[in-house]
Amino acid sequence: MSDTVIAADLGGTNLRMAVVTRDGELLHRTRRDTRRGATGVEIFEDIAKAAAECLAETRELEIGSFGIAVPATIDFTAGVLKSSPNLPALDGLHLPKLLSDRLGMKVFLDNDATAAAVGECWMGATKGAKNSICITLGTGVGGGLILNGEPYRGVDGTAGEIGHIGVEREGHPCGCGSRGCVEQYASATAIVRMAQELIETYPESSLAPVTSISAADVFRAGSEGDALALKVFDTMGLYLGVALADLVNILNPEIIVIGGGAAGAWDLFIERTREEIRRRAFREPAERVMLVRAKLGDDAGILGAARLALSAAK
Repeated sequence: MSDTVIAADLGGTNLRMAVVTRDGELLHRTRRDTRRGATGVEIFEDIAKAAAECLAETRELEIGSFGIAVPATIDFTAGVLKSSPNLPALDGLHLPKLLSDRLGMKVFLDNDATAAAVGECWMGATKGAKNSICITLGTGVGGGLILNGEPYRGVDGTAGEIGHIGVEREGHPCGCGSRGCVEQYASATAIVRMAQELIETYPESSLAPVTSISAADVFRAGSEGDALALKVFDTMGLYLGVALADLVNILNPEIIVIGGGAAGAWDLFIERTREEIRRRAFREPAERVMLVRAKLGDDAGILGAARLALSAAK
């Protein structure tokens, strides 16, 4: 049994990969852009090339398996990616088999937000908690559940799709086929869209002259007190709080950890989120639950994928 694995976190924007030890030490890292518009096979080739680079850089080590986190629902029995709203080219891809045949090692696959939840529970903000929820605010909104100390995936492997909790009945259309999902109000993509929609209402905003607004632009403007940006983050906090209040009532977790790139605007949305949880959830679980920032940053998914591979390989 090897004490070292390759672990990867495939996101809508970046592919991150590292060689990870059983103690959670990252020995080699590599990162590349996730190619938008690429086919599933092309994305597989990018993953395989990054893995080959990791193997070449750590050739003195015995690497026993490969854990990979993907932004998709998964058929764990067949090893097939079923649905990836933000990377639809992955739909139907037999990624573990393709990688196993190419690399000659066992490959373990999991949802990216579940992997982030496992990583935070292993080495991060929820270490020691038996019941926790991990929310990732990135290109989309992901969710991972740890119940009684174990990742919970549900009978079809789709548990934890928190980004697709409906928060607005006739809301913005979502890539999942529904509309009004919290992902459409609390992701980096949503931040940009909402800012663009408000430009005409706030002509004095510092964002008005910006030709191609990014989530980072909106964050900077909000940090400087820009009214348009503050309205965007207030809306984000509101809808995130609506979704989290439902989860608090249903699961009664000890702790909710929030990570991902859009969580960098924490101070601009979190009080509205807390307010909505207090308004909408049962009093005792609403008072008990802790909302904390993720500690592992971009390493959460990698460490979670590594932990899952190390545990599965025992």
